[in-house]
Amino acid sequence: MICKTRKCHISLKARRHFGVSCCLTAKVPPPRKPRERVEIPGLEMITYGEKMHYVPGLAKPIYAHWERDYKDPRYYKAPPACEMPLHKEKPCYVYHQRTSALEGVRQALWLTKTKPISGLPPQLLSLTESSANQIPDQDERVKNAIKHSRFWDTTEERPGKGKYSNTLLLNLLHLCATLKSTHPAIGRRIFAENYTLAATWKRGEDLFQVRGQSGLLHNCMDPLPEVCGKQEVSDTADHVLETFYPVSPTIDLQKVQVYKEESNRLTSLLTGFREGYPYPHAHTLYFLEGADARCKLRPEQFRTKMLMFTFGNALARAQKLYGPILDRPITVQAVGTNGRIFQFLVFQLNTTNLAGDDGIKNQVWLEEDVELYDFAKVRPLIKKKQVKIPAGLAGYKPETFSKFLALYLHGAV
Repeated sequence: MICKTRKCHISLKARRHFGVSCCLTAKVPPPRKPRERVEIPGLEMITYGEKMHYVPGLAKPIYAHWERDYKDPRYYKAPPACEMPLHKEKPCYVYHQRTSALEGVRQALWLTKTKPISGLPPQLLSLTESSANQIPDQDERVKNAIKHSRFWDTTEERPGKGKYSNTLLLNLLHLCATLKSTHPAIGRRIFAENYTLAATWKRGEDLFQVRGQSGLLHNCMDPLPEVCGKQEVSDTADHVLETFYPVSPTIDLQKVQVYKEESNRLTSLLTGFREGYPYPHAHTLYFLEGADARCKLRPEQFRTKMLMFTFGNALARAQKLYGPILDRPITVQAVGTNGRIFQFLVFQLNTTNLAGDDGIKNQVWLEEDVELYDFAKVRPLIKKKQVKIPAGLAGYKPETFSKFLALYLHGAV
């Protein structure tokens, strides 16, 4: 009986090592400990080095490390972090394109010293009320753009979200660009993709950076006008920033000690563009929720990414144009979508003095979870022999595209 029990225990142990047990499937096997070499003073170790082959009973020879007289990146070994020239004792907290901040927008508001305002500014929404600022047959053409992205642009039964969201965004931008003949300022813009951003600032006693690639950027020759006047900007000094104690504001940010402060670097490494670029001002950032298949952010964290990179673009251009003291506010917009639901954001940088909680605050207008349509079905949804959702496009909401168009026309009207 004892032998059977022992045999069963050995069998279970062996099966666990083969990954059958769920508690061990994600564990990495521990590294093997190197064999300790014993050196006896006065005794020379006899090896099989001269034999040029393995000989039982003789020690393994120890050869000197061979260093190449040329550089081969395949075998490059980085020095320890403490020996790198950019190593610093004070850590820096980096927000990049795959950061999933625990506290979401609240954490971003504290990091950027920003006052939130619900909804878009009324003066922006009023831009599309005039028929001169609307597209001919606007609703019909937007519906065709949705149908093209969901039905006509693929042979699959159900296209992936990453494909149709990108197609829909490009279709809507193409529709907005048809107003170029009546709004010549649209011709003073250009799109940039896969650019690299870096912005550095101090918040309290900590150092922060926004770094990475944020997606599609609409650049323009002329800066966006200010959304708020001087009086409204000065009134932001009375706003009290919301805290989330006991959670640390640096939670989920990458902590690094090998870095270089971007405020001291070249302009091209700040904004992602070379000196003399004819479109130096950021107009609107466009984000796709499913653009990165290896990083899926929840809606709250997706809005946080929009806010942080919009702030980073504004701060980088403020450091480039005005240096440490901001002469006039800088406005940057952002639009995020997953192919059906849109997020709209307008950010105004009022100050670059971000160390303390007092003084003038930055401002952000955010409108969340705005639906462009309800359903886009290739086949109808039938339950109990009744058609619950018909095939095709259903529940189109024209006011959503009006907001999209208003942000696009901002600065051109």
